[in-house]
Amino acid sequence: MNATFFLLPLAAVLMLMMPLVPIYKGVTTGRRAKHAVIFNLCAFFGVAALMVILPMGGFVTLAEGTAAAAAAEAGMTVGSGLAYLAAALVTGFSCVGAGIAVAAAAPAAIGAFSEDPKAFGKALIFVALGEGVALYGLLISILIINKL
Repeated sequence: MNATFFLLPLAAVLMLMMPLVPIYKGVTTGRRAKHAVIFNLCAFFGVAALMVILPMGGFVTLAEGTAAAAAAEAGMTVGSGLAYLAAALVTGFSCVGAGIAVAAAAPAAIGAFSEDPKAFGKALIFVALGEGVALYGLLISILIINKL
């Protein structure tokens, strides 16, 4: 056993714990962290590193009688795995897009409603259009999964 067998997973775990740094700074100093995105990216790359390190180190194996072995015997192919991945990405990205749309439309709708109460219906339509993007993504992912 060499040092990399221990140090690579340790580095990945440290990267996973990086988002706690701005939280600790905010608690001790009372100010919010300006660059919290960097720490969140470190956590993402920590997860990615663990996905590469754990199978190479022999920590994760495909044993007989497991669900993954049963799926491999049942004829699960790379194409079907990519279809499930595509369905997940469609749902995830559409929800992120809907969140961005609602984040832009909702404050404007509240401002318009506070100035003119008659504008409530029009403002609500713009917020609902942003939320519709997530529903369309969910519909597409259901259609992808039904094709399998």
